[in-house]
Amino acid sequence: MATLRQFEYLVTVVDTGSFTRAAELLHVTQPALSHQVRALERDAGGPLLERLPRAVRLTPMGRAMLPHARAALADAERARSAARQASGLESGELQLATVYSASLGVLPPVLRAWRKDHAGVHIRLFEHRHGDELKAAMAAGQADIAVGPAPSDWDGPVHALGVEEFVVVLPPDDPLAGGATSVELAMLADRGWVHYSPENGLAEVLDRACASAGFQARAAVRAEQTAAAPMLAAAGLGPALVPANIIPRQFDGELLRPDPPVHRTLAAYTRHSPDPLTSAFVDTLARKAAVLPDHVRRRLAAISR
Repeated sequence: MATLRQFEYLVTVVDTGSFTRAAELLHVTQPALSHQVRALERDAGGPLLERLPRAVRLTPMGRAMLPHARAALADAERARSAARQASGLESGELQLATVYSASLGVLPPVLRAWRKDHAGVHIRLFEHRHGDELKAAMAAGQADIAVGPAPSDWDGPVHALGVEEFVVVLPPDDPLAGGATSVELAMLADRGWVHYSPENGLAEVLDRACASAGFQARAAVRAEQTAAAPMLAAAGLGPALVPANIIPRQFDGELLRPDPPVHRTLAAYTRHSPDPLTSAFVDTLARKAAVLPDHVRRRLAAISR
């Protein structure tokens, strides 16, 4: 009996006009494709395609079968779509809570990929200043899923996304920036820092890192918005400690690895066993979360050589 896969192979060969191009498009070997088409022809009782030296042409039997093959494939797609709609994967709303830095660095490629596959699902985004604030909002039922610092003592599923690396940002003309790959935080003890507002969770990250290096960071300026910190540091207002994933592609500041290194584990977590829509978003997170984007990875690799 003919299968949907065989119909798909037939239609693709006809549409591309070539077994070779059809095999490439379908990501199968040409012998496997030819085998399935011959199996379909045996089931039909005769040849469906005429193999010419530089082309493929439908036989009368092939012309009779082709519209039915297309209709079967269209029916299968409608069935798949109906099932996805019933499970909420093609419509509805996903409520997503996160911290400011993750909405800048981690989530954009995730949401881009999600939008491509789930255009009918509306995303409602809640942004929080601190990981503790995010955790409390999730516990109160604000959202379906949270993305941010890995929570402690969370009563629900937690999915690790990776380790977020922090970098020190300096202006291009800073004496410490010329050819250096890293900087000891203690060497910046006498500097005024681009700090964060006390409500921003990154203020705690900076204070803890500087305390480990033996000093207290003095604020030259406090940024309310996380995205402003690397820009202010590049402009010369003071060094900044920022998640590497928020650095934009076109950025003229200098990036140095802090010594000792500063990291933070990021996770996605939910209050209960996730429904199909939330599970699909977690899968997209696992594939697309830019804990360390490629353009930043390349810059850090370049300064390490």
